[in-house]
Amino acid sequence: MVKEEKRCKVKVHRTPEEVEKCVKRLNRIEGQIRGISKMVVEDRHCDDILIQISAVTKAMQSLGEELLLNHMKKCMIEDIKDNKLETVDEIMELCRRLMK
Repeated sequence: MVKEEKRCKVKVHRTPEEVEKCVKRLNRIEGQIRGISKMVVEDRHCDDILIQISAVTKAMQSLGEELLLNHMKKCMIEDIKDNKLETVDEIMELCRRLMK
């Protein structure tokens, strides 16, 4: 986790609309995960379960990419304007983690 003093100083990271959109996506993903759990309990075919796991993984990846883009547009830009260039290292580390 990034230490608090290294975090960007932007006061509002997401608009209410962005929060709502993000929460809706997370709720949908949560429902998919509950569905996978039910499939396991019902002893469904492995390939059906794996397809659903792939869908959840892609949904989480997509959400992560969107949050990273938002972070780059709001926080990183301000940090660079403030000559806080170490933020580039932070972004690179976040990208590495997201792509694993």
